[in-house]
Amino acid sequence: MKTLSDIFVHTLQDVYYAENAIAKALPKMAKAAGNAHLQEALSSHLAETKQQIARLDAVFRSLGQKPKAEKCDAIEGLIREGEGIMEEASGAALDAGLLAAAQAVEHYEIARYGSLREWARTLGHDEAHALLSEILDEEKATNSKLTGLAVMEINQAKARNGRAAARA
Repeated sequence: MKTLSDIFVHTLQDVYYAENAIAKALPKMAKAAGNAHLQEALSSHLAETKQQIARLDAVFRSLGQKPKAEKCDAIEGLIREGEGIMEEASGAALDAGLLAAAQAVEHYEIARYGSLREWARTLGHDEAHALLSEILDEEKATNSKLTGLAVMEINQAKARNGRAAARA
């Protein structure tokens, strides 16, 4: 990669892979979650992720390219981390771990889409800029929703369970 256009397309392919991998991982995470609100948040994010994949298809088309995925080692690692939590944790700790894993994915996506959006603007890809801005806004909203769920519910349940275990 030698140009901004090269890194833009490469990162777009990377995030396309990531979104498709996330779409495969979210149903497992939602099923593993014990908290109904976390299950709902993960399930609704799956529907949103599918819409984002469609938007990425449109971004590729706006560039005159076919959608192509480039393996994303970062998302592979984050998904493996979530799988490890599902294997090792239970109860409130499982929900807290799943939520943290989901937020790690959101933070990765926010970083990627922020860069992609600005590169699209710099390169004069107005349609891509608009579509990537929509996705970035959704990722930020999902992260905010997950933070609220963590603060108001999931982490509180974990803390209550931890205090009860300490008294036993």
